[in-house]
Amino acid sequence: MSDGDLEIRRDVVIPADELVVTTSHSGGPGGQNVNKVATKVILRWNIRESVALGPTRRERLLTKLASRLTTAGELVLHVDEHRSQGRNRELARERLVELVRESLVVPKARRKTKPTKGSKKRRLAQKKRRGDVKKMRRPPSDS
Repeated sequence: MSDGDLEIRRDVVIPADELVVTTSHSGGPGGQNVNKVATKVILRWNIRESVALGPTRRERLLTKLASRLTTAGELVLHVDEHRSQGRNRELARERLVELVRESLVVPKARRKTKPTKGSKKRRLAQKKRRGDVKKMRRPPSDS
């Protein structure tokens, strides 16, 4: 992945100028490399001000990703898994694509259904058989 525009789907492309990438020193593996090189990548994308989204998609993302957004409507991703800044930058972009792609999926509407007459009859017949079995287990009554 290059640092150009980010294609989420054919009809949704985030322009490169909307993505803000900053770097910092990261903890974790790397030895002296960690102290010298800024390998941690922080990727920010403001959903509220994005021109890549229409109003319905914007609302969908704002509701689906609400717990991950800042008060300004920014989605912030921190990546420091690898020792190289380039790989972390690629990984951050991949995660953003995956997150937005999953959030844009519209769930299929559920249709209400009724049980069929046959299934109702079978259920009631099974209940009757079960009740008869339990009745047969009882000790005989005196009356």
